[in-house]
Amino acid sequence: MPTPLRGKGSAELASRSFEPEALTTARQLRGLRKNELAKQVGLTPAAVSQYELGQSRPSTPVVAQLAMALGVPATFFAAGHPQPTLPSAAHFRSLRATTQLQRDQAVAFGKIAWRLVTTVEHYVELPAVSLPRLALPSEPTRADVAAVAREAREAMGVATGPVPHMTRLLEAHGAVVMELPPMSERVDAFSHWYGSRPLVFRNPAKNDRPRSRFDAAHEAGHLIMHLDAEPGSRIVENQAHDFAAEFLMPGAEIADELPQRLDWEALYALKRRWGTSLKSIVYRAHALGAFRESTYKRAMMLLAQNGDPEPCDLGPREAPLLLEKAVRLCEQTGVSFDELVARSGLPFELANEVYATATMTRPRLSLDASTESAAAETPAALQLFPG
Repeated sequence: MPTPLRGKGSAELASRSFEPEALTTARQLRGLRKNELAKQVGLTPAAVSQYELGQSRPSTPVVAQLAMALGVPATFFAAGHPQPTLPSAAHFRSLRATTQLQRDQAVAFGKIAWRLVTTVEHYVELPAVSLPRLALPSEPTRADVAAVAREAREAMGVATGPVPHMTRLLEAHGAVVMELPPMSERVDAFSHWYGSRPLVFRNPAKNDRPRSRFDAAHEAGHLIMHLDAEPGSRIVENQAHDFAAEFLMPGAEIADELPQRLDWEALYALKRRWGTSLKSIVYRAHALGAFRESTYKRAMMLLAQNGDPEPCDLGPREAPLLLEKAVRLCEQTGVSFDELVARSGLPFELANEVYATATMTRPRLSLDASTESAAAETPAALQLFPG
């Protein structure tokens, strides 16, 4: 592991060993186009392009200006820090819902996260990547996708019945799960292979256990099935949805549990048992033939009228744990977080932001000043839909 460059000569040394990819990552992370960065540092867009393509190398003063404009130390641009190989495009839930700039920003944050993860791996052996890679036929049917999901469950050691903790299952098989930072709030969950390790990012606004589980299973579907698939298409996204439904609620197991009519108490019980949303269970009931079209439409209409959150709350989203535990192990063996950050070449604020997206959700105490005593808040009584 290289020793970080420090002191007044850091910009000069970074200029000598300039890493073009690091400039691209820092620019995209800040959500800047090349012409916008060029204007901030008094360059031409062509010059920025040449630096990012490795066709020319910035001078020491320019490196210092770039570092200041992008909010990173000059050492960030020095060669010697690992840069991930991205074998394919990242899978975003909908390419129409986000701009290219927003997607680039999210992927750049992933590169920063990967850099911290790679630094941690010099001190802690993380779980080996053991996610199965299962190919679909050239023109897959929904039955083909369901078969892949069942094969994936078996390969990942999932017994019959509900998946106890979808996020922990991914982490046990080598995926690093994190939340997206506020700057990427418009980006839904996405996943990507950074080098040989997959990273899964979820939108923190979805603070709901069933939705976090389905998002994790959806991204697992991409990582397992779609290495070479063009991301963002409706076909690919529907395949990931079908994968998640079968992975979390295997048809052969849940079919006999589904009601044949719109019975909300039975649906609540299924939600608690399988850890999935009412909408996904209703959709599953329709797909498996338990609900007729009219019953399905009526249930979805009532759920839409109710809005979020759904009845029968199951608590906050599943929280990741892998990176937090790895950093704690480093600290227990004498390697502080400050040292990890220094080794990574990242600015402390950015490294800390990455770490914060991978830590357990802490309970929050709420006090009501209008009452004489502080009492634990309990959810309001569930509003039952008419049967």
